[in-house]
Parts: sequence; structure tokens; C-alpha cells
Amino acid sequence: MSFTCKQLIIKSNVKTLLDMSFSFEKSFALIGESGSGKSLTLKALLGMLPQELDASLEYNASYELHRGESIAFVPQNPFTALSPLTKISQQFMASEEIAEKYLKMVELDVAFLDRFPSELSGGQLQRLIIAMALSLKPRLLLLDEPTTALDEESKTTVLELISRLQKECEFDLLFVTHDISTIEHLCDDVGIIQQGKIVERGLTKNILHDPKEAYTKQLLESGFRQRSFRT
Repeated sequence: MSFTCKQLIIKSNVKTLLDMSFSFEKSFALIGESGSGKSLTLKALLGMLPQELDASLEYNASYELHRGESIAFVPQNPFTALSPLTKISQQFMASEEIAEKYLKMVELDVAFLDRFPSELSGGQLQRLIIAMALSLKPRLLLLDEPTTALDEESKTTVLELISRLQKECEFDLLFVTHDISTIEHLCDDVGIIQQGKIVERGLTKNILHDPKEAYTKQLLESGFRQRSFRT
């Protein structure tokens, strides 16, 4: 599979916020500082931009971008993704049979359906949300810094899980992250975004080990300090 964003332009009343294009086979990481346009990109693909923004999206893929059908989303902070006062079974929008299937795929027991999100650890919650996303059988999975809120052990588990599930479920992957270490063995291609434009892109191994642009070098040297969430 492959995905090509021929052109994505987002404008406000006063300026152009995003003007970019990219293409990838199977997996792509989008890296940049806060405010560079990563979240806008995800929102545009999900059809979730504020009405006051003017957006134009042209793309080539073997599927249409329909949220909840061909495209699914995993947010960065699992602790705020679900209602803490509602049982998981009531938030997992699938039959118990399907829910059980995908829970097993992320190595969670079906008994979790009878629990509240507040009873789960960060790693368990993020695996649960991945299961919910995959139960939609998406062709494109968007990941918004999915390991930022996790401890190192949980982060490693989730990354290994995503890598395995992509092979099993055969979805395209667009991964937005501040944590450089998460993409090296997960994403084949990477784009570096600065002020709404991709300034460097190519094979992940080439960009990480031999960056050409000064901005890319600066980001790699800074190491992208992670945000803090409870674990």
C-alpha cells in the first residue's frame, strides 16, 4: 500500500498555516517542534479542522479518507482519551466478539471490558485505544505521539506491538512524534516539518544518521525533550 498527499494547504484569514506534500510506502514519521504543523496535518486528514480555517487536500490512495472507516486515530495521552467513569465495554464501539478479538491482539484479557479506564495503567490504556482503533479495520492509522505519556517499559511494549500489528493488519501508518528514538525501527520514511512546510524528507535511516538541513540537525541534537504526563 502507499499514500500520497499531493497537496495540503491550510489558511487562516491572515496567513498560510500549512503548505506541504509527502508520499510514503507503509509508514511515515512527521517530526517537528510544537507549533510546526504536525497536529494540523492530522486534523486535516481526519476532517477535524475548525470551520474558520480554509483547507485544501489532494491525495492519492487506494481508499477514501473517512474517519471511523478507512482512517483511525490514536492520541498521545491515553488518560484523557476515554471517560474514566464509564466501563470500557460501553466505550468500545464493537460487539463483544470483535472487542475480544482485538483485545487479544494487543495482549489484553477480555475481562478488561468490565473495568473502568481509571483502573488501567498507561500502557494498558494505550494498548486498549489501539485495539479500539484497529477494530475499525482502518487502511490508514494516525498516531499522535502515542508513547509520550508512557514509562520506558510501556513505551517499548507499545512500539513493538504497533510494529507487529502493522504487519498483521496491513495498514498504512502516519506517526507524529517528538521522541526520535521511537521511529528508527518503526517508520521507513520521515519528513521534517518547520513552520508548516516539510524542509527535509527521505529514508529514516538516512535522515537520522546523515541529516542535510541545519534545522534537522538542530532537532536531532536537541533530542526533543518529552512532555510529562502521569504514568
